Amino acid sequence: MKYINIVEAIFLNRPNRFIANVLLNGELEKVHVKNTGRCKEILKEGTKVYLEKSNNPNRKTRYSLISAYKDDLLINIDSQVPNEVVYSSILSNKVQELMNVSLLKREVTYGDSRFDLYYEKGEEKGFVEVKGVTLEIDGLSLFPDAPTERGTKHINGIINSIKEGYKSYIFFLIQMPGIKYFKPNDIMDSKFAHALLHAKKGGVHILAYNSLVTKDTIQLNEKIEVLI
Repeated sequence: MKYINIVEAIFLNRPNRFIANVLLNGELEKVHVKNTGRCKEILKEGTKVYLEKSNNPNRKTRYSLISAYKDDLLINIDSQVPNEVVYSSILSNKVQELMNVSLLKREVTYGDSRFDLYYEKGEEKGFVEVKGVTLEIDGLSLFPDAPTERGTKHINGIINSIKEGYKSYIFFLIQMPGIKYFKPNDIMDSKFAHALLHAKKGGVHILAYNSLVTKDTIQLNEKIEVLI
């Protein structure tokens, strides 16, 4: 995925989960944050960030914050990106587990859940639930960075699909380069971690891929090890 109209700024603070104050060209600018997660380990005062300028003249904020540096590591924090990256990567046969699908649809309802993707491949069919990962600690990527009842509900829905004959996946897109390992963040949300372990034991395929990230692009890179 490629962004347009990207500019560099300095992060100052985050009054709420939707808004941040940054220093842009020496002036204070209020911007939209494209991630409602905490991101406290990333969004610190003085951090270099990248903004995408909106082409909507009616917006209250002119820019959206899409990525930030954590030391020398550039992390994409745009929560709308993972679905698009995984969708386009499957279509272009970059996901080895989901090559040559005959059908790929977005936002498909199943039971009381809505999953990110539905696919068909010959007689095989299933769902793909995508989770974007921005939390990194000592080279290890973790999800979630805040408790997520919704995330646990999605896992349980995926488990139910397996019981009904689907071949389904939970796909963690690590929104940064260089990461080799992923694990559920059981300290932050033990219910989510337990549900993910239950899903693996129940036949759900758990995938994690890291990304190549620049100031104006993010693309799928390589499969990494899932520690469950």
